[in-house]
Amino acid sequence: MNAMRIAAVMLGLALAVYVAALLMLYAKQRSLVFYPQFTRNPSVPPEFRFDVEGAVLRGWVVNPGRDRALLYFGGNGEDVSRNRDDVQEWFPDHTVYLVSYRGYGHSSGQPSELALVADAIALFDFVAKTHRRVDVVGRSLGSGVAAQVAASRPVGRLALITPFDSLLRVAQGHYPWVPMAWLLTDRFESWTKASQLTMPVLVVIAEQDDVIPPPHSDALIALLPKPPQVLRLPLAQHSTVQVYPEYDAALRQFFEQE
Repeated sequence: MNAMRIAAVMLGLALAVYVAALLMLYAKQRSLVFYPQFTRNPSVPPEFRFDVEGAVLRGWVVNPGRDRALLYFGGNGEDVSRNRDDVQEWFPDHTVYLVSYRGYGHSSGQPSELALVADAIALFDFVAKTHRRVDVVGRSLGSGVAAQVAASRPVGRLALITPFDSLLRVAQGHYPWVPMAWLLTDRFESWTKASQLTMPVLVVIAEQDDVIPPPHSDALIALLPKPPQVLRLPLAQHSTVQVYPEYDAALRQFFEQE
């Protein structure tokens, strides 16, 4: 076997391995985007049920009876029940809805971008019937949900914590050898909704974030029609923003305003 034939065989094998890897990524992509397995044992049993098409969502209602409401959409592996004590303290003038995504916690169904956004909009419409104003917080993956809700519904105030311009762009940065534009189904293209986010916006950026690097947050900010309030935490990583007192102070101050 001459050198050229050996090179061709090696190239063919490498190509076959590459294609197999791409097929595996395509088949398993949602297990790389959504991590419901980390939310199966919430800190307290759910107390709120909300029926949506194809699933039953379950969660918690904190500070019931307020005229303002706040919807919180968490990260891709976040047990939102763990925020109960914090949001009770941070948002005393809001009734806060902490609802697990479909497939998360005790909610039924399977997560996808289309399903999560549809569920979130349905929850907004339900809550808006009994509250004067509905504010929204989205963290990490939840920022992609929150941006789409705020683009289609009259959200009062919007906080985006460690947000991104596009999950597709974030994924491409992590996997530069993968043609993500061909493979990724759930893209959460928040940048396409930015021009519709005309309400007051707070953006929290963790400067040491290696999950959603700050340039992705800055790219989204640049597209907003009005300059948002921006909190930059120089030492924070993606999962540690909540340990800094500036974080809860900014949320308190932002949402206590009319």
